[in-house]
Amino acid sequence: MTLTLVPPAAPATVTPASTGPDPLGVLGVPGQVNLDHAASAPCARAAADAVAELLPWYASVHRGAGALSRRCTLAYERARQTVGDFFGARPDDHVVFTRNTTDALNLLARALPPGTTVVTFAGEHHANLLPWPRGSVRLPVPESPAGAVRALDAALAELRRGATSGLPVLVAVTGASNVTGERWPVAELARVARRHAARIVVDAAQLAPHAPVDVAALDVDYLAVSGHKLYAPFGAGILLGRADWLDAAPPYLAGGGATSHVGAGTHEVRWTTGPARHEGGTPNLLGAVALAAVCAALAGADRAALHAHEQRLVDRLRDGLAALPDAVELRTFSPDAPRVGIVSFVLAGRDSAEVAAYLAREHDIGVRDGLFCAHPLARRLLAEAAARAGRDDLPPTALRASLGLGSTVTDVDRLLAALAALG
Repeated sequence: MTLTLVPPAAPATVTPASTGPDPLGVLGVPGQVNLDHAASAPCARAAADAVAELLPWYASVHRGAGALSRRCTLAYERARQTVGDFFGARPDDHVVFTRNTTDALNLLARALPPGTTVVTFAGEHHANLLPWPRGSVRLPVPESPAGAVRALDAALAELRRGATSGLPVLVAVTGASNVTGERWPVAELARVARRHAARIVVDAAQLAPHAPVDVAALDVDYLAVSGHKLYAPFGAGILLGRADWLDAAPPYLAGGGATSHVGAGTHEVRWTTGPARHEGGTPNLLGAVALAAVCAALAGADRAALHAHEQRLVDRLRDGLAALPDAVELRTFSPDAPRVGIVSFVLAGRDSAEVAAYLAREHDIGVRDGLFCAHPLARRLLAEAAARAGRDDLPPTALRASLGLGSTVTDVDRLLAALAALG
């Protein structure tokens, strides 16, 4: 479906950061430099326009015969198709709308067949560490992408030799680290999973905004994505993937829309199959439509050109940080490992929270400080950074600058100049 994008009236305090009809222009506040895309990306015009166009028609989904409800139902299901097509969904895959990546992975955790062992790495975001059942295997953080592949191969081989060798195994990995921006070897990890008859889910929250992700081409079983990372901040995400586990599992949310029949008896319920099984209650229509609009806009964009521009900004930022005497970058892999627009660092002798507050107060620059909901990885990388730099005065938390649509050379240079001014 091609969505017609009609410019909405601009909010009083928010103006577009770019002019013209570009659907991938992002909204922003003049004078503010937003370098915190990895936490929540700004709203793309495509998303804002799609929501503004649909709002006058806003009504129930799947629950009404009126013209408004019929239009909203059609928009919701077309959004599902658009998002599925964008991520390369196979004909028998389900696209379940969720709130975000955390919600999607929790849904999958609830849908695991009994006895499933989940294998993750210690470098994951909390969303891909905390939902999994007891008995999950957490592998150490590897030193390289090739090391990750070897470690997974060895772990799966050991599991298949064990007493539970016939039970399901799910590998859960990130596509790109939310701490370092480093990309993980998803296709290679998927091949290892296949070789050992395991399934694989990819947390693509940080990868999808920066690079094409195709589940069929990567040969992964499940994909989790957040709309608010993908320039569609209206509270929607997706879990995309194989239907069998999802159709066999109890509904994630028991309620209206998830049932095919409810009888008079307390337990006289038949649950539906398909995505609706896990979408009980009134769905997030505007979130789904916004996410689909961004997917459609990205599908029509020159992704190679967007990537090249982002990489120039990342290189400029990393080179600038390397020139600052007290800045130390965090990384898991080698300095030249492929990455998306995320750079985490510390300033020796400076508290990261105080630096972030200074950047906001004195220079109108927004960055993130802390451990980035990846505490085990961030603490490890801080210790490694201290050893690598030979410093004993690094702070216990880090700073993160993250780039994306709308980011400019001027934004990067303003950050570098503000850090240099700290002396």
